[in-house]
Amino acid sequence: MTKHIYDLIVVGGGSAALSAGIYAGRSMMDTLIIEKDKIGGQATTTSSVVNYPGIRNGQGPAMMNEMRLQAEEFGTEFKTDEIISADVKGDVKELTGKSGVVYQARSIMIATGASPNKIGFPGEQEFTGRGIGYCSTCDGEFFTGLDIFVLGGGYAAAEEAVFLTRFGKKVHMIIREPDFTCAEMTANLAKNHPKIDIVYNTEVKEISGEGLLQKAIFVNNQTGEETVFEADPEDGSFGMFVFAGSKPNTEIFKDQVEMDPRGFIPTNDLMETNVSGVYAIGDLRVKELRQIVTAVADGAIAATKAESYVKEQKTRLGISIEPKEIKKTKVTEEKATPVASSATETVKTGTWFPQDMQTQLKGIFSKLTKTVTIKTILDASNPKTMELSSFLDEFGGLSDKIIVKNISRGDDSELEGSINLEHLPSAVLFDETDTYTGIKFSGIPSGHELNSLVLAVYNTGSEGQAIEAAQLDKIKTLPKAKIQICVSLSCHYCPDVVAACQRIASLNPGIEAEMIDTALFPELKKEKKIMSVPAMIINDQEVIFGAKSMDDIISELAK
Repeated sequence: MTKHIYDLIVVGGGSAALSAGIYAGRSMMDTLIIEKDKIGGQATTTSSVVNYPGIRNGQGPAMMNEMRLQAEEFGTEFKTDEIISADVKGDVKELTGKSGVVYQARSIMIATGASPNKIGFPGEQEFTGRGIGYCSTCDGEFFTGLDIFVLGGGYAAAEEAVFLTRFGKKVHMIIREPDFTCAEMTANLAKNHPKIDIVYNTEVKEISGEGLLQKAIFVNNQTGEETVFEADPEDGSFGMFVFAGSKPNTEIFKDQVEMDPRGFIPTNDLMETNVSGVYAIGDLRVKELRQIVTAVADGAIAATKAESYVKEQKTRLGISIEPKEIKKTKVTEEKATPVASSATETVKTGTWFPQDMQTQLKGIFSKLTKTVTIKTILDASNPKTMELSSFLDEFGGLSDKIIVKNISRGDDSELEGSINLEHLPSAVLFDETDTYTGIKFSGIPSGHELNSLVLAVYNTGSEGQAIEAAQLDKIKTLPKAKIQICVSLSCHYCPDVVAACQRIASLNPGIEAEMIDTALFPELKKEKKIMSVPAMIINDQEVIFGAKSMDDIISELAK
């Protein structure tokens, strides 16, 4: 059987890749976008987008979700995989995924983006997750009422400093240059904000603390003068967010295309690299401005050029240039994953789920073949348990395969023991045989965590999401473990970690995976010194911060 050869494969799933997918799909190219993690890239961590033409006060996650749906409507295909090697020299380029699949295409776009830089000062690594952060949207709320430092003077630093003023009692910007390095209007938003103090020509010398960040030493890089900041004794800590530029994720292509010493890829105005049929788009490209608007422009230009390149190649090789028949399909509720931007926006006119979301969820739940029972413990002294009950009653009404049972605390001690009840509110999933699945939600899984709940129900009430045979074998041999995933409902990375842990739990009866809304359990946050999410607590001991893939989680549990 002849291996499928795509017209175009885009490696990466950020705004540049999605734009390319829209333009290539609309041109009837046979297009595949491969993303190893979360569609949307760094834009999903941007709380507010105010400079994208035609969209005032946009939200990064919502914009990226719309771009994906638009690309899907034009027939662009999406796969989750991590490309680990590439051979892009010939007419047919090959990409090998971590899954073992070899993908072939006539043209390739490198859209793997860039990752936030770490500065490297003493203490930065040690206090990551315990005071040092890189995503203000995910972690800003942890520093409510505390001092917050922002390191950097570029676009991200200026914009996120303003965002962080809604949490911190004071935001201090530490800029190593004599002024901001972004546009004057963006800089002025920070300069003119009454809750932001700015110090120029200054860098962090070192940070320290007892478990949490409590002390920072700064040095003026012109005079050598040092200043010390210590946390207010009543606060016990403070926050420090690093926005020090980014490094390109281009390692796997280093022997394939030309790069500069930093790993950025130079292109011409048509996004062409030094290799025919290979294009570079987005933040990894050598250019002056890295914003969503420039990324989507890159994708549009590259897709247009790739279409011409593929047609010329097919003509040269005597291959029919008739476009593959790709039906422009309306993206239905079955394809989409529900996304709510925050817990506070979930309740609409007295209901948890607006009509359009109900339609979307009913489409997903139509695939359920088995009954799923969600049991929740009610406690009259805990209003959140009643709130969770209201949420679940409406959620359960979306499918006759979902049964919700409310049980008063103390009425079924055997049940409480079997589910290891520690936190309220709590909702636990049971399969069609009334067996506890190990899947638990401590908190109301609204906001972004609605995605986790939907996937948990889907995986329990159907064959579930596809999983590689090698992964399945590893999961089944994992030792008994308890995983608590501490989340924020505004965190865009958390649902992926929760879903991966709970998928593992659904396949291994010895694994328990509990989502915990950290905002509801400050004592746990204090005990484990958690100031960043996602944070996985393994067997009540080790705390692991940051986004992790299923393979990463399996490796941690296998230790």
